[in-house]
Amino acid sequence: MADDKKKPSEERIGLHTLSAPKGARKNRKRVGRGQGSGYGKTAGRGQKGAGSRAGSKRRAGFEGGQNPLNIRMRKLRGPHMKKSMPFEPFRTRTQAVNLSDLNRFDDGATVTPEALRELGLATRKKIPVKILAKGKLERKLTVSAHGFSAKAKEGIEAAGGTCELIETKTPAGEAKS
Repeated sequence: MADDKKKPSEERIGLHTLSAPKGARKNRKRVGRGQGSGYGKTAGRGQKGAGSRAGSKRRAGFEGGQNPLNIRMRKLRGPHMKKSMPFEPFRTRTQAVNLSDLNRFDDGATVTPEALRELGLATRKKIPVKILAKGKLERKLTVSAHGFSAKAKEGIEAAGGTCELIETKTPAGEAKS
């Protein structure tokens, strides 16, 4: 008969024995219930002002009366988001071409922006081309581009090729490398 009684540690695990771990469940904050609670009197809303009134909410993008970002940025005419709110400093001004894409060229070939355009890699004419290091180059090439990432330059030179930097003209007219 003594064997029929189960020890508490041997109790079967089921939905009736599950409970949240200690500290996982927290009682809600009861505000306005006396000074001893720490949230009495003003209920954590501070003295006077819009935030202390009932139904007060902060508007999305509200910066405390300072001119908000969406008003500070210039706006151009046009229906599209890019035209109406351009964030110029963050926009990329190059066409990316990966090292793995350069494997389409024959060994010993010279890769120029025009040659890339013929293969459909860098199709926009007036936008500079930058070579990035995604993938692996398996051919010895002479690559001419407006920019190279440091890893891409290492990859081209490791394959026995060379990198030639093409100087670009900035809008002000001075040359930029």
